[in-house]
Amino acid sequence: MKKINDYIHLMRPHQYVKNGFVWLPLFFGYQLQNHQAILNTFFTFLIFCIAASNIYVFNDIKDVNEDRQHPVKRFRPVASGNIKKKEAWTFFCVLFVLTLSLGLFLLPLTIISILAGYLVLNIFYTNGLKHIAIIDIVCIATGFVLRVIAGGKAASVQISPWIVIMTFLLALFLALAKRRDDLLLSDKGHNTRKSLDGYNLEFVSQAMGVMASVIIVSYILYTVSPEIIAKHGTQRLYLTSFWVIVGLLRYMQLTFVEIRSGSPTLILLKDLVLQGVVLLWLLSLYLLLYHPFQF
Repeated sequence: MKKINDYIHLMRPHQYVKNGFVWLPLFFGYQLQNHQAILNTFFTFLIFCIAASNIYVFNDIKDVNEDRQHPVKRFRPVASGNIKKKEAWTFFCVLFVLTLSLGLFLLPLTIISILAGYLVLNIFYTNGLKHIAIIDIVCIATGFVLRVIAGGKAASVQISPWIVIMTFLLALFLALAKRRDDLLLSDKGHNTRKSLDGYNLEFVSQAMGVMASVIIVSYILYTVSPEIIAKHGTQRLYLTSFWVIVGLLRYMQLTFVEIRSGSPTLILLKDLVLQGVVLLWLLSLYLLLYHPFQF
């Protein structure tokens, strides 16, 4: 039983929250009652989750020595020795075959090509790009954009440039917060990653402030854009800006005051304030987009 738990831990299922971006085009494209679009998006979400686990296994194998020097990552199954490298490689191959098999069986070629791009990007990221400052966070942000594009293809929805831009900016913001946590660990004597040579606390903190400001301005411009108002038939989307501002402020509070920005996914899963803000943002958007006359 413990071995099974180790393999589950190796897959990092809590990180599947990131693949929720696949569902955005379905939501904003008014496809919530389109059963085929929902099914296609679910298949895309499922296979992206397996692909993500595939990458996490590969990452843990490649970074085993660095992880053993990290105060938290040293407890990962491969770094701790609970799963041997040979066993991890076998598991990687199984997940890789499963990803390709399910992808070819359930997804159209357009989404498979996006999935392939996601896998290639992350393999290059793990093999070297993660050690180059700025390039590392750009790779992370690009991975989020690929999820959104795949979701658009699955739901047969044309992707808005606004969603692409704001997804990219938000992912950069979260990646910078993660780098800030890495820098704090480095100051305590933990050698976490080579790319930190290109960062310092002042740069990362200011960059987070810039990203947060640009996200807020971009979101407000999106909500008051004549094109978006005409598309959605409501002038009240700007009301949802409140939740975006509060959410970013809460995340910055967690980062700068409470000093816990190590894992954006775990923060979202554990912080009730952030969960409440995200749910209220989605609820207000749902009411405005799907029931504009009742809101």
